[in-house]
Amino acid sequence: MAADPAHARRAVPHHLYPGLRPDAATGGTLSMNHPLFDPADFRIPVGITHVCAGGETAFLHRHDAAMSRYAADKSNGIHGRHAQDAEVLRARSLLAASWGVDRGDIGLVANVAEGMSMLVESIDWKPGDNIVVDPDEYPSLVAPVALQRHPHIGIRYARAGDAAALAKVVDARTRMLAVSHVSYLTGERYDLVAMRQVADRVGALLVVDHTQAAGYLPIDPRIADFAFAATYKWLLGMTGTAIAYWNRARQPDWAPSTAGWNSIEGLGAPDYAAGLRLVPDAMRFARGNPGHAAVYVLASALDYLGGVPQGAALAHVQSLTTALHTRLAEAGIASTTPADPARHGASVCIALPGAAALTEALVRHGVWAWNGRGPGQRDADAGT
Repeated sequence: MAADPAHARRAVPHHLYPGLRPDAATGGTLSMNHPLFDPADFRIPVGITHVCAGGETAFLHRHDAAMSRYAADKSNGIHGRHAQDAEVLRARSLLAASWGVDRGDIGLVANVAEGMSMLVESIDWKPGDNIVVDPDEYPSLVAPVALQRHPHIGIRYARAGDAAALAKVVDARTRMLAVSHVSYLTGERYDLVAMRQVADRVGALLVVDHTQAAGYLPIDPRIADFAFAATYKWLLGMTGTAIAYWNRARQPDWAPSTAGWNSIEGLGAPDYAAGLRLVPDAMRFARGNPGHAAVYVLASALDYLGGVPQGAALAHVQSLTTALHTRLAEAGIASTTPADPARHGASVCIALPGAAALTEALVRHGVWAWNGRGPGQRDADAGT
């Protein structure tokens, strides 16, 4: 992995797919003899070791055809529009099958921050209400609440990996627990069942961001009331669309406080005087046009990911993360990512001064790592 660029034999997106692994032929160092996917499928220069999947994955060459197909459909009049609508349905069906839910539970939204903002705006907050988050939670889940002014919403902090600490800070006024399935900052994977139990004790919503998990980790979104995931990381898509999951079984009466032409029923001219009706499914999150180009790319990525046997991606990832943890320990380098495979995702993170300079030094050696968003630019990330 990033610790041994000398064994980067060819261009690979060194995350869950093509990746490095311990190899007896190289004396137990990390090599790329057995990638999960063909390295040539990705847009990475030859000789580069790509370990920044936790930030951005490399683009698949197959997406060129998806983009061309979108351009052709966009140019093909009303029939092309019907084709775009069909691709949205296809992408949602693939996502629903992957997550084990009905297609109606899966919507699309521009990004996680937009989806979280819509959710926050839909809640009838009262003065004194609060939410609970990890102190190092990603801004997409926190900023929509932090800037809410009418009324101000209290934000309480507890480590997401400590169920006892969470239980101590929630109370009868806690309306929501919001958490990333896997931390962007440390790579820690959280126990969502424990968080669900804490939320249920006080009748709070559980909102989960699966961005750093979706694509290699099995996802059962039904543990949450609402869930989101960006698609440009481990799902191998691009920016412009994100997944919005609405647990209609748990929250059947949920409705956003705003709408647009795409989230209301009916194709004709609306009768505003008679009132508007929202679409009955999670496409309530898509007030206007979905990002169609991004949806075409997402469907292409999901087709590609579908070629991997169930469980193979996670097994491959954990062979890499555990090997890197071992190498770091041997070198005396501490990682903020838990070593236990059950407690981490696909990124191995290191907190240290000068992370930006280190990342640039790695680039000069042909290793593309990711300098994270930690305090004071102190975090380097290797997305296996």
